[in-house]
Amino acid sequence: MRKIIFLFVLFISVKSISQNKQILYNFTSVPQSLMTNPGSDVKYKGYFGIPLLSGISANIGSSGFSAYDLFANDGVDFNVKLRNVVFSTTRKDKATINEQIELFTGGFKVGDWESNSYISFGMYQEFDFLSYIPKDLAILALDGNSNYLGKVFDLGDLNIKAEMLSVLHVGFHKNINENLIVGVRGKIYSSAFNATSTKNSGYIYTIPSTNGIYEQVISSNLEVNTSGISKYTEKDYSGDIVKDITKKAFFGGDLGLGFDAGLTYYPKKNIQFTASIVDVGFIKHAKDVETFTYKGYYKYEGITPKFTNGNSSGNIYQEFKDAIPLDTLYTKYTTWRPAKFNSSIQYSFDDARNKECNCDGTESEYKNAVGAQLFVMSTPRLPFMAFTTYYRRRILNSLQIKATYTLDSYSYKNIGLGLSGQFGKLNLYVLADNLLEYHDLAKANSLSFQFGLNIIFKDSNEPY
Repeated sequence: MRKIIFLFVLFISVKSISQNKQILYNFTSVPQSLMTNPGSDVKYKGYFGIPLLSGISANIGSSGFSAYDLFANDGVDFNVKLRNVVFSTTRKDKATINEQIELFTGGFKVGDWESNSYISFGMYQEFDFLSYIPKDLAILALDGNSNYLGKVFDLGDLNIKAEMLSVLHVGFHKNINENLIVGVRGKIYSSAFNATSTKNSGYIYTIPSTNGIYEQVISSNLEVNTSGISKYTEKDYSGDIVKDITKKAFFGGDLGLGFDAGLTYYPKKNIQFTASIVDVGFIKHAKDVETFTYKGYYKYEGITPKFTNGNSSGNIYQEFKDAIPLDTLYTKYTTWRPAKFNSSIQYSFDDARNKECNCDGTESEYKNAVGAQLFVMSTPRLPFMAFTTYYRRRILNSLQIKATYTLDSYSYKNIGLGLSGQFGKLNLYVLADNLLEYHDLAKANSLSFQFGLNIIFKDSNEPY
């Protein structure tokens, strides 16, 4: 029972947004832009991040409701608010969270000053959560089914993933010619813990019976896979959770492999096209694995039974438990990372150096740029999509800004801003979106931010 409660609390305790990093993408004055496209057009000779401070990011929000809808101090009873939220959402609404902290990162050119090859590397910790709103299950929990005769409750509404992991990565980036840049990145995943329940099906319905009062049918095919969790839910556990998770993060957990790939192409010197695919990979879960299943079929005719306790007449409760038992298995399983696709087109203008040619095939000689970006992320159901338009400007030689407007399923008024400053060799960047909601954060459906500190070494022939 403690294990079930642990998973339930994990399910209800977090809510947020997708892993779209539209401000960082193609913001090449920030070295971390290589993590969104390993084929980014970087200009510096080398860099390294300040450990634990080079990249800290978090995305939080929800579709269908906000924190204000549940916790506003408006005199309305919480149970009423909860009902309003449940009945206003659909099974297509989702809640996710993503958090990342870079442990270390760096990159450098390979070869002499004329070299067009680049290597980057690093390691980061990440937490992912994704859940679709289980509307039918929530209605059953709130109201039962006595007022819903004939309605088929879909048990497949339960769809949830949660994982904490670390990622060690090495990337290679090369200018093929003055117009084309390509890059790839290999990744090793180490999962500290995982909980996945995405392949559920089944139904519950109650109808008037021809030879009794009610006919109730339960067909259940529910499954929850977990790894790295069970020992923390044991009554006799006396270890240090933080130390255990830290140990697993440094390749003591379940391992997996993945890759990123990307490119930047200039059909003309001031027109740029980019594309990347990130986190194509998997993790094999084999350590401390447990799988909980509710699988079976049960049909009952008569007075509505109480399946949650032993008070039903005729030992109906025991019959139900025998027909749809809770089983615990210890089999290995595989999960796939949420793959992310990015693509953008950009037009640059206002030549700052009045050069006749773009000798290195990049757009950095321009003060201004406008562009559009498409983001697509795989989910257990329909892909998540977002469309962003942006304006980028270089102010003096030490400061760049990027302003974005994003449309997605969470918001139609998401305006973001990114600042990247260069102070000697120190690079400082701050990125945040949904700025219009900062006057009342409780009402925001989505918020994200990212900041970091890097040391950047530029080629001597670079003007800025």
